[in-house]
Amino acid sequence: MLRKFLSQASIRRHFAVSSSSSVAFLRQCSSSSQNPNSHFVEHLEDSAESAPSATISIDRTALYNPSEHSHELSAESELVKHLKNIIKFRGGPITVAEYMEEVLTNPKAGYYINRDVFGADGDFITSPEVSQMFGEMIGVWAMCLWEQMGKPNKVNLVELGPGRGTLLADLLRGASKFKNFMNSLQIHMVECSPALQKLQYENLKCMTEDGADGNKEKRINSTLAETPVSWHATLEQVPTGLPTIIIAHEFFDALPLHQFQKASRGWCEKMVDVTENSSFRFVLSPQPTPATLYLMKRCKWTETEEIAKLSHIEVCPKAMDLTQEISKRIGIDGGGALIIDYGLNGIVSNSLQAIRKHKFVDILDNPGSADLSAYVDFAAIRHSAEEVSGVSVHGPMTQSQFLGSLGINFRVEALLENCTEEQAESLRTGYWRLVGEGEAPFWEGPDDQTPIGMGTRYLAMAIVNPKQGVPVPFQ
Repeated sequence: MLRKFLSQASIRRHFAVSSSSSVAFLRQCSSSSQNPNSHFVEHLEDSAESAPSATISIDRTALYNPSEHSHELSAESELVKHLKNIIKFRGGPITVAEYMEEVLTNPKAGYYINRDVFGADGDFITSPEVSQMFGEMIGVWAMCLWEQMGKPNKVNLVELGPGRGTLLADLLRGASKFKNFMNSLQIHMVECSPALQKLQYENLKCMTEDGADGNKEKRINSTLAETPVSWHATLEQVPTGLPTIIIAHEFFDALPLHQFQKASRGWCEKMVDVTENSSFRFVLSPQPTPATLYLMKRCKWTETEEIAKLSHIEVCPKAMDLTQEISKRIGIDGGGALIIDYGLNGIVSNSLQAIRKHKFVDILDNPGSADLSAYVDFAAIRHSAEEVSGVSVHGPMTQSQFLGSLGINFRVEALLENCTEEQAESLRTGYWRLVGEGEAPFWEGPDDQTPIGMGTRYLAMAIVNPKQGVPVPFQ
């Protein structure tokens, strides 16, 4: 979740959407039937013929006032003050995407910037934290792709949003016996959080050395594999010219997205505003916004009948643009990208959620104290990649199918042969969380600690250079 990347190609609110064509599109995509559960009371009936203004105007009488939570804080945090100042000086609300970007990656108070949010003591647990087997299986995939690439002497291994660095550490340990593969690696961590960079440095067992030949630039090597490691704020900063293997695990789900809601006048963008009593709440924009262009693009990839059934649509321009950046790099330099995330192989409706201490909380409650994420639209990723020449897209398949095909069943059996009973329970629990579905049938512990399988909720997709053939295990 990289602030500089998120800020690139940003969609400015004062962008004038050309016209009547956008308004006509919004009306055409919206059916006359309304969502009975709509949280918005409309007081605006704009004419379809009227040209959108260059700025967004808001009728504040149409603001949604939630009944369950007032979003009022006893003591305002710096981030809350910052968000309110943005809205105040702009003279109107901000998009949900802008809200997400500030909440997650604000340089001073962003959720990911100054803390460790992963694991049992954090707010959520990711697959690498569940079991070492996850990172080992990703290593199997990377080595197979490297072989399909012709075993190049040098390859960039890039991870987007590496978290604690657990996935890559397990990958390197698992692949340590394959010397030719290990010697080829140039590791690049795309991460903007100083706190997480420090954890990644520690977990990869890094050492800093003086540059060779009097070069003042320090060299950082991972002692897990005697492999050079470097950090970057964006993928764009990672050197080109070498075949590249990119891993994006639970990265796309936190990219800022725009939410649209069906109203009587068509699709309206959902915005975040401040009310007279200084609390956050949602409001619908009365005019088309710049993100409407991406909504139009996304709807072209979907059947009209399917759109007509929806009352909400989420669109993630950052995901579309990043996918194309990845695809262009792979098309030119060779290699491939593996994307694993929770999501759908189709248009996403209303999935944005906030998680704090492993529980769902209100999205607008105490911004910066909870993780914000949403389902990944894998169909949009596929279409975005296919617009770039020189790549092929494979999947998605479920995480259970992906890990099973790579041999996780054999790996867990091998580990169970030589472990204590406590370790065995941990292995079985971790295995179920990675590949199972629903509650673990073997669990005999407390009900509130029952392992929940993520095997079908998470999907895996690969984007590769077609010269290398179809990647494992998508054949």
